[in-house]
Amino acid sequence: MNSFEIKKLEPKNLPSRIKEIPDKPKQLFYKGQIPPEDYKWLAVVGSRKYSPYGREVCEKLIRGLKNYPIVIVSGLALGIDSIALETALESKLKTVGIPGSGLDDKVLYPPASKNLAKRIIENNGCLISEFEPNQEATKWTFPQRNRIMAGLSDAVLLIEAEEKSGTMITARLANEYNRDVLAVPGSIFSENTTGNHKLLKLGAGLIRSSDDIIEALDLKPEIKQEINLDDLSSLEKAIWELLSDPKSKEEIFENLKAETSKVSSALSVLEIKGLISESLGFIRRI
Repeated sequence: MNSFEIKKLEPKNLPSRIKEIPDKPKQLFYKGQIPPEDYKWLAVVGSRKYSPYGREVCEKLIRGLKNYPIVIVSGLALGIDSIALETALESKLKTVGIPGSGLDDKVLYPPASKNLAKRIIENNGCLISEFEPNQEATKWTFPQRNRIMAGLSDAVLLIEAEEKSGTMITARLANEYNRDVLAVPGSIFSENTTGNHKLLKLGAGLIRSSDDIIEALDLKPEIKQEINLDDLSSLEKAIWELLSDPKSKEEIFENLKAETSKVSSALSVLEIKGLISESLGFIRRI
């Protein structure tokens, strides 16, 4: 299946987090590979008119999450959104971009982020939208998009936010959805962080380092399991090699010249051995 193809998730296949919110979408469209649900998903949000301080903080915090099982979720907007996703890609973290438009290249917003969107997909991340693929970005699509960002995530981190901004809408929604709201403090002289300070007064988690995020999300470093292929059967080896990228069962059956029952049995054995898992219809290496 082409990773740049727009695919659709029906209600029963929606990620478990998004099913929890009261105003959950009826469907989601996506491009690429949806990251594992058992990772922690962190939405990183902030101002388009970011300060040098905001950029430095965003980059430093995300770089400090390297080698942890975390997914960085953000919009594709210019500013903190793009900085968060670019830094996550650089740090080899899983990424999810959520535009305020449909996913067709002709309408993807903003156009300046198309290259970033391509890199997200090429690095086994994905783009997600509840809008029909050809829906153009409008004033009403962005608040709806913010709801998806908050709903998909375990926590929302504010880098820089004015008191009246789309970023604060995302934080409010996160609070309503019983998600953790985390905020970075800023200068008392800066309008860019008035929203952060308001949220901190209301009880948001204070974030001054990557360690604060790691503690807030109870993250443990990923331990890469050494795989001894000699311990696998020839069919198990073939499946393991095929899963260099996550694939559906149907794709696995199509690619392997073996009886379906034998492939199913080998998949079960690999799962029992703790080498693969299935999530949202895709089987992937652990």
